[in-house]
Amino acid sequence: MKFSVSLYSFFSAIRSGEITPIECVAKAKEFGFDAIEAVDFVMGASSPEEMPEVARKLREEADRQGMPISSFAVGADLLNGSDGDRKAEIERVKRMVDIAEVLGAPRMRHDITMGQKDSPKSYAALVPELAEAVREIAEYAAGKGIVTMTENHGFFSQDSERVELLYNTVNHPNFGLLCDIGNFTCADENPATAVARVAPYTRYVHAKDFIIKSYYDNDPGEGAFQTRAGNYLRGTVIGHGNVPVKQCLSILKRAGYDDTIAIEFEGMEPALTAIRIGLANLKKYWDEA
Repeated sequence: MKFSVSLYSFFSAIRSGEITPIECVAKAKEFGFDAIEAVDFVMGASSPEEMPEVARKLREEADRQGMPISSFAVGADLLNGSDGDRKAEIERVKRMVDIAEVLGAPRMRHDITMGQKDSPKSYAALVPELAEAVREIAEYAAGKGIVTMTENHGFFSQDSERVELLYNTVNHPNFGLLCDIGNFTCADENPATAVARVAPYTRYVHAKDFIIKSYYDNDPGEGAFQTRAGNYLRGTVIGHGNVPVKQCLSILKRAGYDDTIAIEFEGMEPALTAIRIGLANLKKYWDEA
């Protein structure tokens, strides 16, 4: 098993000036990670034109530190993106595949959609159109030796049943799922049940924890957000929240998963402390699972 950390985990420290994206590589190595995950909006590029050079510099630092880039995460909306021009959005995501190649990342995760804004349709009704776009991107990436994935993310494409349906409809050997253990709670789904459903299709894992409060509890205020059904979530250190992280790891282990797990921290705690403690807990839970 290899342990990685998403650059997004450092985001609050990057914004405060405590650390730069490049410096995150050495810090991740210091903490004991095996790799680091690149994220499009955290890398420091101020425009799409700057992205190749920023990616090249991050790759150089990763190589210097002996820290592989485990994956590249990018935003996308294959229904509404690029001002509603689906073909233009597909081409934009293909350019992100090119950036993944510069980074030396063996995988790239992209979003699917936030849902149709006008004349809304169900997820199942949109899957054939979405799958066509996903398949085109997967085929392009296959030519570069990069696996494409989507994550249970963005509320609309979040449930395990939905991403399972998409995966099976795409039906392409170069496309898989990124299983984010914590994100299923955003759709009010039991993470253990959800992980058990998607484990056979999982090519990469995000470890994440949330403090979960019912809609009927007091609103926790700043730092929290609401799930699809109105319950409250706040990101926290792995092991400090309500997500059954060890149970989910046990399910993945029984399913034969033995590749890379990346921490994606998005809490209010100091980022560097949260990442360090989270890695210690994650390694312990994996050994115990």
